[in-house]
Order: sequence, then C-alpha cells, then structure tokens
Amino acid sequence: MNVVRFFYLLCFCSVLFCCKSTSRKQSSGEQTVKEKVDTVSRIHIKYAKGFWLEEREGYVVLNIKDPQESSHTHYQYALVPRGSTVQTPKDLPVVALPVRSAICMTSLQLSNFIKLGAMDRVVGITSTRFLFNKDMQRQVDEGLTRRIGIEGNFDNEVIMSINPDLMLISPFKRGGYDAVKDIGIPLVPHLGYKEMTPLGQAEWIKFVGLLLGMEDVANREFDRIEQRYNSLKAMVGEVKYRPVVFSGELRGGVWYAVGGKSFLAQLFHDAGADYFLKDDPRSGGVTLDFETVYNQAESADYWRIANSFAGEYCYEALKAQDERYADFKAFKEKHVVYCNMREKPFYESMPAEPEVVLADMIRVFHPEILPDHEPVYYDILKK
Repeated sequence: MNVVRFFYLLCFCSVLFCCKSTSRKQSSGEQTVKEKVDTVSRIHIKYAKGFWLEEREGYVVLNIKDPQESSHTHYQYALVPRGSTVQTPKDLPVVALPVRSAICMTSLQLSNFIKLGAMDRVVGITSTRFLFNKDMQRQVDEGLTRRIGIEGNFDNEVIMSINPDLMLISPFKRGGYDAVKDIGIPLVPHLGYKEMTPLGQAEWIKFVGLLLGMEDVANREFDRIEQRYNSLKAMVGEVKYRPVVFSGELRGGVWYAVGGKSFLAQLFHDAGADYFLKDDPRSGGVTLDFETVYNQAESADYWRIANSFAGEYCYEALKAQDERYADFKAFKEKHVVYCNMREKPFYESMPAEPEVVLADMIRVFHPEILPDHEPVYYDILKK
C-alpha cells in the first residue's frame, strides 16, 4: 500500500512539474513576443519627416509619407513579430520582423545595409554598374545577391526565385511595380532620398534597423553620426565670412539645381556657406536657364559639381562643355568643389555619412577650421 501511495505521489509531482515547466515556457514565449514589440518602440525619430511609428496591441503600425509632401500618398504597414499570431486590420499589409532577406532598389537604400553591416540580408539589387563595396560585389559574383533588372523592366522570374521577405522601393521614381505586386512580396517605400536635411536622410538607418531587428545597432550608429555632425556644425556657427556657393550644370540646355529648402542647401548652411538659391521656397529640383543662373551666381565664391565624368575631370574639360562656364568667378578662381561619382561611392555610402560630407565642405569653405581633414567625397578641383 505504501508503494502504491508513493507511486501516485511521484506521478502527481511529475505532472505538477510539467505544468509549471509548460507555464514557464508559455510565459517565456509571451515575453519574447512582448520584447520584440518593445524593441520596435525603442526607435525614436528626431529629424526624419518621412516615417513614424504607432504602437498597437501586439504590433506596430509603420507610417510612411513623402517628406517633401509633393505627394500626399500615405503608406501603412503592420509590423508583427515573426512567428507570432497577432490580429491586425485586414486593410494593412503585414511585414514580419525581423526581415531576413530584402531587395534594394537604390544605392541609398543599400547604404543603410552597408552601414549596419547587414549586407548578407540583401538578396537582390537593380544594378551593379557603380558598385564599390567589395563585400556586396563578392555576393553578386557568388550569386548570393541577384540582379533583378531596372525599374519598369524587372525580371519577375528572378524575383520569385529569390522570394525575399520584402522589397524596398522608390514609388515616386520610374515605377513599374504593378507587375511585381502580383508576386505577393511586400513592397515598402524607402523615401530617405526625399528628406530635406542631412541628418533626416541619415536617420533612415533606423528605418532599416527597425525592419532587420537591429534597432540598437542603428540607434548607436545614428547617435555617433549626429554627435559628430552637430559638433562640426557648431565649429562654423559663428564664422563671420560665409561664402556663396551654387550648384549644378547645364544638361540639354537646362540647368538642374535644387531649391533653398533642400538637403543640399541645408548642408551648405551647416558648413558655413550660403546657397545661391537660399531664399527659394522649394525643397526639390529646380530647372533654370543659363541666364537666370548666371545673373545669380556669376560672382558666387564656389561651384559644386557632382557627375560621372569618364576620364580626368579638369577646368578645360568643364569649359569644353560650355564656354560660358569660364565667365563664372568660381571657375576663374579655381573654386569648383567636385565629386566624381565614377570614383567615389556617392550614392552607396555618402547618404549614411553626412558628417563626413560636412567635414569635406567645411574644409573647402573654412580650411582653417579643419586643416588636417582628408577629403573623402568632395575636394577642390585642382587642374
């Protein structure tokens, strides 16, 4: 009888232990889901105007809009922890986090993955024409990252074979995404290129960090960028001399520039210079004729140019494009600030390094402040 009682007691204790163990596992599982949601809420946006988050019960709503408000389209996505069962509104497309694989449509998007050290998550890109990053080039060579074609002419078979968790897009460019929608892959806009401030653009690293489950890495990296950028900005805050700088070139008889509320105008301001269209209220591109530019920029101190010139760029090559260029004061004094996008990772790295670009500009406009800085992207055209 004592043996029987002992047997039943042993069985009861075993059942009780299993119940407690199961309860602990369930509790642990629930906490894991909660931690993932809480992780999402740790993204605090300070400068970017194009995305923001809303906390919901068990998930987060990612809101995306045009920072320049040239389009009033408002995109929303329900972000849910991968593997969880969360009720979300039927009209909200769902993105499971963390994203394990993604297609990048632009070099600016790719710059965020490079900065986060998450290039292995990039399984598709549009072009490798000016691909500078050696790790990304290796992934392409080994077939780990596939070319999917260009906007308006995607290779849907390649995209389906990749089957990524999502595809980052630029809906206000050439488009061609309607055919891709039928594949069923979430199409998420990345609008960092439309931000109007350097730090606003750089803060999209948090957007990508959020999607990849790398919020802490993204926050730390952006904090470093922000601290350095603002420190450099403060160095020129009290300068008495603010040179005037203009930007752009003639293409097909039209001078392409940007307005006074643009990213570039803000960069010049933060570097201790005045953009020649600083009073223009526009934030995007501006098309002008030569006469208009000449009337406003003939006596400007500096001329910023970024292009993909094949060969050695020099003042004679610039003049060969249009002899009137030689009439600008900045040309005569050899004050052209130049970046050759064939030689520099202009789109691939620069968007995530505004503090480096700012240092380049300060060294040009106020060389006495940063005499030891080695130019990375921009430098004075010497020859």
